[in-house]
Amino acid sequence: MAGGPTTAALVLAAADVGSAGFLAGGYKTPEAMAAEIDEVRARTSSYGVNLFAPNPSTAVDPAAYRDYRERLLPLAARYGVDLPVEPVEDDDWWRGKVDVLLEVAPPVVSFTFGIPERSVLDVLRRAGSLLVQTVASPDEARQATAAGVDGLVVQSPDAGGHWGTLTPASPPERLAVPALVTAVRSVVALPVIAAGGVGSSADVSAALDVGAEAVAVGTLLLLAPEAGTNPGHRAGLTDRGEQLTTHAFSGRPAGGLRNEFLAAYDGLAPLGYPALHHLTSPIRRAAAAAADPEHVNIWAGTGYRSIEARPAGEILRGLVP
Repeated sequence: MAGGPTTAALVLAAADVGSAGFLAGGYKTPEAMAAEIDEVRARTSSYGVNLFAPNPSTAVDPAAYRDYRERLLPLAARYGVDLPVEPVEDDDWWRGKVDVLLEVAPPVVSFTFGIPERSVLDVLRRAGSLLVQTVASPDEARQATAAGVDGLVVQSPDAGGHWGTLTPASPPERLAVPALVTAVRSVVALPVIAAGGVGSSADVSAALDVGAEAVAVGTLLLLAPEAGTNPGHRAGLTDRGEQLTTHAFSGRPAGGLRNEFLAAYDGLAPLGYPALHHLTSPIRRAAAAAADPEHVNIWAGTGYRSIEARPAGEILRGLVP
């Protein structure tokens, strides 16, 4: 869970109860990511690292960007922040982070948003890491298999945060985890980690029963004391109705809960990641610092009503079927 919720403490808490957490490389500098890896691997070998892989096809339309920025200016003025005038299209320090992973060789490296080129996969595998790709459909599973990864995170849109589809402009069919895992299993034979909408041990059982080797959970940990969830996000995790998928915050489809920002801007934003992420980031940071849930991205999956403010280890133990 990039952007703060996943901390080294959260990953270590998972390891302490026999699970395995993934450090979030997204939005961090290579140096910050390396420091977190060092903290975790000093105590456990049961962990992985997730990177946002570049996907050039998601660049924003400049005219649409300017129009959306204009709409956001009154809100930016309210918080006293400036918004980037020109779209920022970066790769999240991709090469620098790959270099870090080559040096430390985490047990598992996973990728989201794009499939890395074969040369990157080959050198990471030679360094000693197992490689896992996030996919959102059977077709994406085929592509990842052909690229040569070792396993798949099969992510339903019921998950909180960014939907890891490779084609955000034409997202795949919306399927709950059991149906999606079944569909992927019918076309590829790689090991599967199921993700999305997990709110109970019954949800875990449902994913395992259709062939997943493991189940990932994120939303249920957002209020754990070990999580780095910002104050605005924490304050917003109340009953706000049905989870929705929006690209108003980042220019890429993501699952979250409705607030004043989405009431005003959902449906008006263009697609375009990471440009929109950088555009709205000053507003979201200011709202988070003020513990204001109405203008932060309240990322959460469909199981969010089961969230409890308990230690991560207790939450994970409670999910064992």
